[in-house]
Amino acid sequence: MVQVLCHSRMRFLAGRWSRKRKGWRRDVVVVQCGSSSSSKRRRDGGKADVNEAATLKGRLAKALAKGSISALAILLSYTGAGMDYSPLASSLPRFDPGAGEAKALALAGLAAEEDAVVNIFQQCTPSVVYITNIVQSRVGGSLDIADIPVGTGSGFIWDKQGHIITNFHVIKGASNVKVTLIDKRSYDATVVGFDEDKDVAILKLQGISSDVQRQLMPIKVGRSEKLLVGQLVFAIGNPFGLDHTMTSGIISGLGRVIQSQSGRPIRGAIQTDAAINPGNSGGPLLNKTGELIGINTAILDPSGKGANVGVGFAIPVDTVKGIVEQIITYGKIVRPYLGITLAPDSTVAQLGKKGVLVLDVPEGSPAKGKLQPTYRSFTGIVLGDIIVSLNGNYIDSSADLYQQLDELKVGDTVKLGIERNQSTEDVTVKLGSRVTTFES
Repeated sequence: MVQVLCHSRMRFLAGRWSRKRKGWRRDVVVVQCGSSSSSKRRRDGGKADVNEAATLKGRLAKALAKGSISALAILLSYTGAGMDYSPLASSLPRFDPGAGEAKALALAGLAAEEDAVVNIFQQCTPSVVYITNIVQSRVGGSLDIADIPVGTGSGFIWDKQGHIITNFHVIKGASNVKVTLIDKRSYDATVVGFDEDKDVAILKLQGISSDVQRQLMPIKVGRSEKLLVGQLVFAIGNPFGLDHTMTSGIISGLGRVIQSQSGRPIRGAIQTDAAINPGNSGGPLLNKTGELIGINTAILDPSGKGANVGVGFAIPVDTVKGIVEQIITYGKIVRPYLGITLAPDSTVAQLGKKGVLVLDVPEGSPAKGKLQPTYRSFTGIVLGDIIVSLNGNYIDSSADLYQQLDELKVGDTVKLGIERNQSTEDVTVKLGSRVTTFES
């Protein structure tokens, strides 16, 4: 905050109020706006005063119109030739230290906050893209095949190689994917890989020139492990087809669990009240420095109409980074797994039990010979094992089991608590690897 303390004919004294840990500090600056001599005024009859005053007045008016603090650098009160700058000087904000910090923030804070948000939008928008999901379908009753847009979403540029990150559900079932950049140019994109369990997909732009590739602006990647409830966040995306729309809010909650397209839980989701609507999916959630902290993914929609009610969710960037790096570097995703097929949670609930029911244990499974599947006998259906704990942690549903497995590595040995034939026992299983490979 800058305050005019006093001003004279050709110079003024300005005080800059800055926020410090122990209160407000004033830095006093003397600004020399010009020079004039009485002899010069006597020689030209005051013409120099008139010209100089007119020039300075014009510069000051332009600076004030832009809301620029640089207006202070040309502020003066000039009484010669009938020029009075007092009205212009009085139009600048003044600060009374006796009014306390609240008034200082009211005078100086709002403009600074707005400027910071504008900067985030300007810096990050070139990294955000518009994604169109296209499927091939017959038109009407004819045999002609046409490309039909069936959905849109958002994404963001990951690197200079043209990799684009979005949600898997944005491009699911697509015959072709179009990516539109900030300059409105559209390019075909291929699917490099995806993790349906985490709702993350990686695309790569096709047919871009070296000039376009150099102009790509990858998003700044932050971290999500130290986020706090109450932090400011910003979402940029294309809701309802309105390209590059920005909304703001706070982190409303952390560690939420949402369901992916595969039905498996995504843990650690970020909850925010920043408006997220259809078309925002796959777009970035940013912190106050413009760094990526999550991918906007889902909303809580009690109405079923797809409208925002102030409860949105984003996949944390720390989860996304691991998936993206695996797919781009190795072309595959490796996850630990038990190698069993589970019954729906509702089946176990109908039995009046908690846990997960084993339906099948296929050949080659790490659990083969360790867990008993469900099967049909001459007397009826014989229930398989019901897993009720893993390494001492209770398992009430399939979501609990998947969450526990996410924290383990391939090759880990786990102790499963199971119910079998009306009794409880423990079995150990060494986790195998489930590899999803993507062709380059």
